[in-house]
Amino acid sequence: MTKEPGKIIAITGIDTDIGKTIATGLIGRGLLEAGRSVITHKAVQTGCDDVSEDIVAHRNIMGLPRQQVDLDGKTCSYLFPVPCSPHLAARLAKRSIDPKKITRDARELSMHYQFVLLEGAGGLFVPLTEEVTLIDYFSEEKVPVILVSSSRLGSLNHTLASLEALHNRSMSLSGVVYNRHDDSDLRIAEDSLDMISSNLRKYGFNCPLIEMYGVENYEAPGACLPFSTLCLAG
Repeated sequence: MTKEPGKIIAITGIDTDIGKTIATGLIGRGLLEAGRSVITHKAVQTGCDDVSEDIVAHRNIMGLPRQQVDLDGKTCSYLFPVPCSPHLAARLAKRSIDPKKITRDARELSMHYQFVLLEGAGGLFVPLTEEVTLIDYFSEEKVPVILVSSSRLGSLNHTLASLEALHNRSMSLSGVVYNRHDDSDLRIAEDSLDMISSNLRKYGFNCPLIEMYGVENYEAPGACLPFSTLCLAG
């Protein structure tokens, strides 16, 4: 009997430095706490030479050492030294990105794990190649998406634009992670949360909206379980 592959879920964000890596680690740990096998996969990492710093961060948050698939280079499809957009980082390294390789790597991992959390780079419209953005890739592969937003000033615009883009492409949204680590004005943070919630309903997205605080808030056993609902709901 052929083994049923695991589920591949993309973790993307409204911008760079929005908390995707932390969210990916917490979701992974939540799935572990829910008794599921899970691995994280970085599509493209820029600004690193030998090791994907995001994969290392995932493992630390999940409470795991680096796995054999990490050591074999299977959990980071592309690694470039210059910290910039993937298409430019590849060009500066005199290399190219083949989106099909990312797909092959993710599917290979899915044969060994129930869940593969595929973290992107930057926001939805970051160019993966000169012709393909991340939203193009996720849409083409028909992978469900978890969107990471935040409470910082300016995030609401980017979040609503991302929701509209996902809706217009008829993409599946598994949930939104609302990063409150940057809370500076409670009035803005609470209003943005309400606006995101109402726009999820406006666009017909029936999915969890999870608030995320600093990693130090999730050290207790079972503390990450709510994040597992982003992958297990529906």
